[in-house]
Amino acid sequence: MPTNFLDDETPIVQFDLRLEISAFVVFRRLRDKKPMSLMDVRSVPEGYTLEGAEPWQEGWEPPSDRQVVLFDEDGKRAIEIAGRLQEEGHTNVKALFGGLELWKFSLDPEIVGQETFLVKI
Repeated sequence: MPTNFLDDETPIVQFDLRLEISAFVVFRRLRDKKPMSLMDVRSVPEGYTLEGAEPWQEGWEPPSDRQVVLFDEDGKRAIEIAGRLQEEGHTNVKALFGGLELWKFSLDPEIVGQETFLVKI
């Protein structure tokens, strides 16, 4: 989620439909047990990750039979990798908009229920 700023430092958050997927869409797919691959692209995953996520490995090839969601702490690295993979023809790969930071902020257990699919590492 690249954030640009106005001259007065006001942030402008932009969502790129081609490269990104919202936390709510991913959350619903996880809740409904729809097939999806999650890839934690942080160089050193720590703190929390998403349930069922695999750690990133160079040379990894995305499966072609399901949606693939890449994520990191704020979305920047995930967007870069998703863009590169899409250029290589993997159109089913997207980055989690806002990364784990926005996931934790936007999926309040009081609203969505206790299961937020975050697991401690």
